[in-house]
Amino acid sequence: MSEIKVPAMGESITEGTVSRWMVKEGDTVNQGDVLLELETDKVNIEISAEESGVLEKIIRQEGETVEIGETIGTLSAGSGGGSGAPASEPAAEEKKAVTPAPEAPTPPPAPVAAAPESSDSAKTASPSARKLARERGIELDQVQSKDPIGRVYQDDVKSHNNQAPAPAAPPASKAPAAPSAPAAGSSTYTKPVERQRMSRRRATIAKRLVEAQQTAAMLTTFNEVDMTAIMDVRKRRKDKFKEKHEINLGFMSFFTKAVVGALKKFPTINAEIDGEDVVLKKYYDIGIAVSAKEGLVVPVVRDADRLGFAEIEKSIADLASKARSNTLALSDLQGGTFTITNGGTFGSLLSTPILNTPQVGILGMHKIQLRPVAIDAERMENRPMMYIALSYDHRIIDGSEAVRFLVTVKELLEDPESLLIEG
Repeated sequence: MSEIKVPAMGESITEGTVSRWMVKEGDTVNQGDVLLELETDKVNIEISAEESGVLEKIIRQEGETVEIGETIGTLSAGSGGGSGAPASEPAAEEKKAVTPAPEAPTPPPAPVAAAPESSDSAKTASPSARKLARERGIELDQVQSKDPIGRVYQDDVKSHNNQAPAPAAPPASKAPAAPSAPAAGSSTYTKPVERQRMSRRRATIAKRLVEAQQTAAMLTTFNEVDMTAIMDVRKRRKDKFKEKHEINLGFMSFFTKAVVGALKKFPTINAEIDGEDVVLKKYYDIGIAVSAKEGLVVPVVRDADRLGFAEIEKSIADLASKARSNTLALSDLQGGTFTITNGGTFGSLLSTPILNTPQVGILGMHKIQLRPVAIDAERMENRPMMYIALSYDHRIIDGSEAVRFLVTVKELLEDPESLLIEG
């Protein structure tokens, strides 16, 4: 019998939450099969079987928090034979692959299924289901389970809560206990509400954003960019660019190049604080904020100063695709030196982005909007304008330096040819 343990996932990750088990107790699995999905504050990780066999026991249930190295289940070998044979003889492995089929029924599910009917169903509910039922004042023995063996899961409790209030009669007989159950949460709501537990990633995002505001002396400075020249370049070059590189020429490559050029001129903004030291980074790994289902993530474009426009666009497209399909690796998220976030894709006209600590600077892009601009003392034109914002840590960045950084970004964007030299 072998133990299923939570693997090490990087220095910054010490625990995770069991998101869902892909198999049930008694199921036969092959080496490499996915056993469960683990949710961390950065990425979701699939844990696979290291050998073939039968899932003997699930120790930690869905919704439970687990630590690195903790045993969360056990896997019994598919063959009941000697433990040394499979390692020394290939033929034994073939037998091992065949024998699990007849042995799989050995732990019969029938007795387990009978338990919910004869005993308290709370004993066969996942921790997350029990917690949700307590929060909503639902008796678990009234929740109908969709699981073949009768275990009650969080979705079963949610489904029960959406049904007609059949359990109205029992509370009448428990009048004294009724006030205490809803007092913990929903008693203040007189109209329908839905209570949702934060995902681990969303909770971590919330915690880090509050920490950033509490630990950094954060200020924001603003400017605006005339996007006429960039839009003209894109209009003239986009077809040939896509034909040659098989990727669209977007705005992000221009902004990434402009940021790199400005960071070279103002190196303190490409730094971080380590105790009483300022660590100036001589490389340019630019984080690009991407909105995913579970919340905002910031994958990193490595060595952006060495990449051409097409390489930057391909890298961003690849990272964004991974973020939306929840396949980002930890290496995709670690070690950024500066971040760019684009609220303009959602229609934001102006915002103050929050620092992605330990970085000390973040650039906010916004919606491009036609606005009247004074060309000279006598002439006005409608130009495609964008507000840009730089949030920075005032502990090591002076206001004048932040303003000049943003002016440099503006000047580089309004003269796209300069990006080939400065970026």
